[in-house]
Amino acid sequence: MDRNLKRRLEARLEAQLRGPIRQRQDETEIRIQPGDVPDVLRTLHDAVDLRFEILADLAGVDTGEHMQVVYHLWSETSPDWLRVIADGLSRDDPRCPSATFLWTGAEWLEREAYDMFGIVFEGNRDLRRIFMPPDYTSFPLRKDFLLPDDAARSTGEGVRHVERSHAPAVVADDPAAGVRRAPAS
Repeated sequence: MDRNLKRRLEARLEAQLRGPIRQRQDETEIRIQPGDVPDVLRTLHDAVDLRFEILADLAGVDTGEHMQVVYHLWSETSPDWLRVIADGLSRDDPRCPSATFLWTGAEWLEREAYDMFGIVFEGNRDLRRIFMPPDYTSFPLRKDFLLPDDAARSTGEGVRHVERSHAPAVVADDPAAGVRRAPAS
């Protein structure tokens, strides 16, 4: 746990923080408003005493009440990983500024979060489906996504079951492999 990192973050980002900085083992976590993403990420990336130059991951999160975008950053100036949570995106229209202005590789990560959660990253030049078909209308990792099974009465009703149980295959006796056929009942 890098207490020096905590002090540097508080000094630089105090006005944008939404709550206390949390630290546990080799992780430091800050929460910000989605609108503060460009300024906070630029400060974290460009400040000489921070230099979080590597975006290791970006993911969407659906808490059930609101949406989040989570960034995992690394810097050679600290042994801690930094988790930045853009908290409080609307479930009805989740929007967050893109991080592609700092990390071009964020384009693919943002496309995945869009495809799975429906989060629109404003400024991403290629925000389109990456896993699901282009005409797909749902977002599979959202908590309100219903699976097409017997219990769900959703838009998936009438779609072939996701999983089916099959009768076990009949296996010939093979004493060398220790396989014996189950007795018929």
